[in-house]
Amino acid sequence: MELAKNTLYVVTTPIGNLSDLTPRALEVLEKVDFVAAEDTRVGGSLLAHFGIKKPLVSYYEHNKRERGEMIIARILEGESCALISDAGTPAISDPGEDLAKLCVERGVKVSPIPGVSALITALSASGMPSGRFCFEGFLSMSKKSRREHLSDLVGERRTMIFYEAPHKLRATLDDFYKTFGDRKIVLARELTKLHEEFIHTTLSGAIEYYKDVNPKGEFVLILEGDTSPREAPMSRNERYRQKLAEKRAAEEEE
Repeated sequence: MELAKNTLYVVTTPIGNLSDLTPRALEVLEKVDFVAAEDTRVGGSLLAHFGIKKPLVSYYEHNKRERGEMIIARILEGESCALISDAGTPAISDPGEDLAKLCVERGVKVSPIPGVSALITALSASGMPSGRFCFEGFLSMSKKSRREHLSDLVGERRTMIFYEAPHKLRATLDDFYKTFGDRKIVLARELTKLHEEFIHTTLSGAIEYYKDVNPKGEFVLILEGDTSPREAPMSRNERYRQKLAEKRAAEEEE
């Protein structure tokens, strides 16, 4: 496989089980000029595991503006770069989104190297409706922003998928219950790892369970969409009769 120069490769890495790194991803990591990693320690450990030695540059939330310009400059000078996150697919609910956008704006080719995605992995084994779903990523740390985000989803009929950290899980479950009422949820944690777990329950059940159990690991939360019955739309004749009745009522008031 011959790699193109002047290219950003968005390389998906394992979310737990290192055997999930694809042969194509491995080849790209071996052949690029340098690797941009969310955490160079995590990225360095991954490369070392596979016997790869490559220059690493950090690219994360708090340095993405200046580091993004530096990465773009190197790519425009003829180098190739692999973008990796700590786990899973870069640029999905991840700072790499900004680098991919910057490359597109500057006319730099962005080439995806697909692999494991936590949200799809969790959904595929959840038993929840998967024909239509929406990915909502991480909720904001701000209480006001969290409430606004969840309020926008009231009435959402598709399966909803969220990411959440263990220390915020209890608060998030409480916010879900207050906003949506009780409904089905699947909590997936430690995906592809030794202690992988799927908990199929309800919001009230999850809240009760985690009163006594300390949440551990990163979570994918798969929440049932709104299943309340919708009112059937009125037919043309019904709309006509309604307007006629409203008109007559208005005339009688006069």
